[in-house]
Amino acid sequence: MKTILLQVPLAVDSLGIDLAQTSEPVEKTLSIIDLITSGGVGGQIIMITLGVLSILTVYFFWERFQVIKKAMKDDPQFMSKVKDYLSDHKVESVVALCDRSSSPVASMVAKGTLVKNSSSKDVQDAMERQGNLEVYKLEHNLSSLATIAGAAPMIGFLGTVIGMIIAFHEMASAGGQIDVEMLSKGIYTAMTTTVAGLIVGIVAYLAYNQLVAKVIKATFKMEQGTAEFLEIIAKNK
Repeated sequence: MKTILLQVPLAVDSLGIDLAQTSEPVEKTLSIIDLITSGGVGGQIIMITLGVLSILTVYFFWERFQVIKKAMKDDPQFMSKVKDYLSDHKVESVVALCDRSSSPVASMVAKGTLVKNSSSKDVQDAMERQGNLEVYKLEHNLSSLATIAGAAPMIGFLGTVIGMIIAFHEMASAGGQIDVEMLSKGIYTAMTTTVAGLIVGIVAYLAYNQLVAKVIKATFKMEQGTAEFLEIIAKNK
């Protein structure tokens, strides 16, 4: 009986020791910096490249947005003033009015005013050539945004391939002793670069489409301004 009673405290003590030694798992947090730097040299190069592309995306979008926004500013009285000046044969006043405005429509009207004594076809052709030049100015750097939108995901996938190569190399070098921690560097590289590339690509794609829509709207306004100016020229001949 004493033997049994002695065994019970010993069992409790051993259980207490085991409970004391068994601690709760510590939750590990991974910061963005750790996520970027944990992928090895190859992963860091890919992440730096994607970081540069993300900065360029923001710069191109903001710069083009401001330029197009400025070009879209419309003076409701602009065409009325042009009509009044042309009715009074004040060509210099029309050109001066257009010079004070930075809109593409004003540049086209100025070009048309200088050749207003030519045929309607010549005036229209001159304004269309100026309009093509204005559209080219508005579309500056849009091709760069489109390139980033397509290239960023591919660069991210390149990081994925590099990461998997690192992972398989570690597996081959382990000699059958595969450890999850050993493979973490390659897996980090594969996953983080893919996510980063997709994020940069999606943002660039959305920015590109937004700017293209604004350029199309500006083009329609330029066509409308051309039509109104040709009507004014026809009435003053």
